[in-house]
This record gives sequence, C-alpha cells and structure tokens, in this order.
Amino acid sequence: MTTTRSKTTIIASSITIFGLIGPLIFWLNSYQGQSSRAGSQKNVSYNLPARISLGDRVLITADNNPDKQAGVQFFKAGKFTEAIAKFNDSLQLHRNDPETWIYLNNATAQMGGNTLKVAVTVPIGGNLNVAKEILRGVAQLQYEVNHSRPIQGKLIQVEIANDDNDPEVATQIAKELVKDPKILAVIGHNSSDATFAAAPIYQQSGVVMISPTSVANNLTSIGNYIFRTTPSSRVIADTLSQYVVKSLHKKKIAICTDSKAKASESFKEDFIAATFQNGGRVTHTTCDFSSASFSPSDIPSQAISDGADALLLLPSVNRIQSAAEVIRANHGRLTLLGSHTMYTFETLQQGQADANNMVMAVSWHPTAMKGNAFSANAKKLWGGSGSWRTAMSYDATKVIAVALNSGLSRDQLQKALSNSGFLAHGATGDVQFLPSGDRNQLGMLVRVQPGNESGTGYDFKPILPPSTEASGKPSTKGESS
Repeated sequence: MTTTRSKTTIIASSITIFGLIGPLIFWLNSYQGQSSRAGSQKNVSYNLPARISLGDRVLITADNNPDKQAGVQFFKAGKFTEAIAKFNDSLQLHRNDPETWIYLNNATAQMGGNTLKVAVTVPIGGNLNVAKEILRGVAQLQYEVNHSRPIQGKLIQVEIANDDNDPEVATQIAKELVKDPKILAVIGHNSSDATFAAAPIYQQSGVVMISPTSVANNLTSIGNYIFRTTPSSRVIADTLSQYVVKSLHKKKIAICTDSKAKASESFKEDFIAATFQNGGRVTHTTCDFSSASFSPSDIPSQAISDGADALLLLPSVNRIQSAAEVIRANHGRLTLLGSHTMYTFETLQQGQADANNMVMAVSWHPTAMKGNAFSANAKKLWGGSGSWRTAMSYDATKVIAVALNSGLSRDQLQKALSNSGFLAHGATGDVQFLPSGDRNQLGMLVRVQPGNESGTGYDFKPILPPSTEASGKPSTKGESS
C-alpha cells in the first residue's frame, strides 16, 4: 500500500476523533424507530438505489447533519479528500455513528487505490438500534484492518444495504449485490426470515454469506457458501433450559412465541425438547405475538392458571415492544425468561423494575472474556463495550478478512472458511466453523439487574458459574454444540 503525506494526515485526523467526546453509551445514541417503506411492499422491494450505499447517500437519517450530507455529496463526486474532511467533522457531532465511520473508512481506502469490497445488510427501517449495533462491529474491524493489518496490501471497503428485515426486500437486495463482481462476501442478514429468503441467492451465485445474528436451525443446510458466527438456537436454547430447570428449579414454563418468525419458532422447538430432557415441561398456554387476538395484559394470568412458574418470551426483533408489554403486565408474578432477541436497549428502557432479574440466553457478553481488546477498543470508538450483535458482526467481518489472506476470489474465500483448520481470533474468542457452516461455540446467560451502564437504571449482567469467575469463560458443563 502506497502511503503519502496527505494520506497520513487524513488517517491521523480520523484517529483523533476517538478522544474528542466523553464516554456515552453507544446504544443510547439516537434511539428511534424509523421506516423507509413507502407504498406497497412490491414497489418498495425494487427501490434498491435508495437502500444501498458505499458512501454516496445517507441511509441512517437519524444521524444526518450538514457535514455528513456534504460528505456523501463529495464521495459521490469522487472528491474523496473533501469527503474525508466532512465525515471527520460529522463524527465530532455524532461520534458513534457507524455509517459515517464506514463511509470515512471507505473514502480513506479509495485514496489508497487498492481495495477489496464486502457488503453488510442491516434492518435500518426495521429496527434502527439493531442495525447500528451490527454496523458498529463491521466498522470497528474495517478500521483495524485498514489502519493496521491490510489484506495483501489492500484495504476493505464496505457497502451498506438496508433490508428492513423484510424477506422480500432482502431477496431483491441479494440479487443486486451478487451482480457486483467486486463484492467478495456479504455480512448478514439480521433476522432469520430475511436470511433464509436471501441465502439461496448467495449460494447459487457462489458468494459467501455470513450471518452474525440469525439463529434459526437449518440455515446453513442451504449450502456450503452459507455461514454464521452466532451459535444456533439449539445451542442457546439448551443453555437456557438447563439453567432454568436445574438451577432456578422452575419446572413448568409458559412460552410466548412469534409464529411468523423462523428464529422464534426454532427457539421454541429447541427449548421444549431441552426442557423435557432436563425434567421440566412446557404448559399449553397460548401466546403468539403475531396473533390478531394477542393481549399482553392477559398472558401472565393465563400462564399462572395453566400452572406455569416461569414465562419465556421469544419475540422477533420487530415485536420487542409487545414483549415489553407482557413484562410490564407480569408485575413480578412469574420468573421471566428471554431469547437473545430480548437483549436490547428497549427491554431495559421499557421493562425497568418489571424486567428486574429476567434471564436470557445470548451468544456473548462484554465480560465473558477478561482483557478482551475488542471491548476496550469498542469503548474508544462507541463509548460502550458493545452488544453481542456488535461482537458477532465484528467476528463475521474478521473471518472474512482472515480468509482473504488465503486468496482474493469468492471461491478461494469459501474454500478457506470451509477448511477444517480455519481459525480466526475474534471478539468472542476463537472462531471456527463446523462442517455445516455453523459456529462452533456455546451460549451463555445474562440477567437484568440494577446498574448504571445503559443509563436506564438497569443493565444486562452475566451469569457465570463459580468455576469460571476467574477465567471469564462460559461454562461448557452439560452444553453441546
């Protein structure tokens, strides 16, 4: 990579942004829902130019400002020095805006003239906070590669695509992304429904897709170009079931699911099977977040009437609000449980005291590994140590970067990832894939408890067995992959 005095100045100026603003918790930034839908689903699905950007348009309008807007205009015009200056100015206003960071990294990489291209798909119009969490992981790894560890002398550019977690839109975006021969891999999609819809397109086109967040079973069976860095629902559900039945001694659990979401249904099936094996059972309580007759105020009473002593909430990422309503209606009567989807700022903000002591299964927590450089660097960039989605998207980008060192084509990337000896050291530990393409990793547990990290008065805190307190590693006892 050729380095010039002007480029060195540009990179140095971007690095100084780390310390300009005091620590703010990254997930508090610009909490708001937004929808980019307009008109019918069919018409929206083909509005692709407004949904895909390498740096020439603003997708996250919640963080828009004159400097950011000027930056994308300069980027579009090919004036990358001016774009870099404006993106740096924008970051002084919105330090933890991952879209601007990615555009800044892309513009800086373009100045070097020797680039590799990947894409990331996120639900900007479906759940903005989740989209930002994923983009932060990608941006953090991109920054590290481009400033410290170029891939065979090349820098990474990341194209962002907004699919709203809509399977139809995800399908159209996938068709568009695979047309670009420069795109070597795709990080995404977020929801299992969107991922299942898009995955066959990547498989048929020979483009590696790595989902950092989709847990539904059988995803990787679609083909050998499909991977994920999060454990499957089977692994996470088993971790939660063992703890609930054997440690909390809750033997009868009611379940609220989303019948229209693959991840929710997968988790439900896996949890029921694991709970039966562990000596518990699931009640016949009817609770479907997607049902027209869903009534959150009635669910806790109905579950208690059915003999339940715990209630498991399995909403899709788009129905967290409905789950929060059930949490508030419970008033502490039943022990509350949740899937990884419930690990959101909304759960803490809306649940408050009613969510206290709620237990959920996740793939990672910032304290799971002591001395992890990822969390320390995340605090510098974003003001917080990162969520499991940020860590998993960081790892998805990391394995692509590591694998590309073995070859810079789509086929060579797939072969490197499929090699039984492949290993990447990521935010969540060593990343290795099973022959299926699934992540070879265990789940862990967190509990909602009073704290001052999130700014809501409550935080997610890890539940670590006594034997692992010193090492910070999750227990493997009784767990399988």
